Amino acid sequence: MSPAPLFPPLDDADWPDRLDHLRDSFATRLDVYRTMAHRPDLLAAWAPLRDHVVVKTALGAELSEIAILRIGHRAGSRYEWAHHVVRARALDMPDARIASVAGPLDGMATDDAVIAGAVDRLFDHQGLRPEDAEAVRALVGTDGLFDLIATFGFYMTLAALLKTAGTPVDADVAAALEARPFNPSVP
Repeated sequence: MSPAPLFPPLDDADWPDRLDHLRDSFATRLDVYRTMAHRPDLLAAWAPLRDHVVVKTALGAELSEIAILRIGHRAGSRYEWAHHVVRARALDMPDARIASVAGPLDGMATDDAVIAGAVDRLFDHQGLRPEDAEAVRALVGTDGLFDLIATFGFYMTLAALLKTAGTPVDADVAAALEARPFNPSVP
């Protein structure tokens, strides 16, 4: 059994009045944001960046998921990994492709390896070499390069918050993974 969260996700009854404008939005659908609501001003400031990084990214849906899965894996964020396995599956990404994101770059599709390799470089060196940046630009353009770096910072912040707070995987995500266990050997 996991220890009780340091900052349990806020329920509707405890939702801060200052965040009424985010009620019934992304902020109340996921426990990561219900956890962040312990600091209402941060969540309010976070909302526009979240919209850009999650909804309007120039990476496209699949490469965004590749980046987030690699970040979740490298950061050891069980929450992000579980949530984004479910999101990647919703995009019809096969389990074998999803699983490859946690492995060596040479075991991935070429485009996935470019994104995962850039995430690795950001994780290990907090910056990209010119050749890494050019590989990402060739794949997703300059906007995509900037969005990849922003996605990295965004999800590293979430991973640190989730691990510190002890936020459990949301019940619907846990149920989805229980109903369809993650089996990377299934094509």
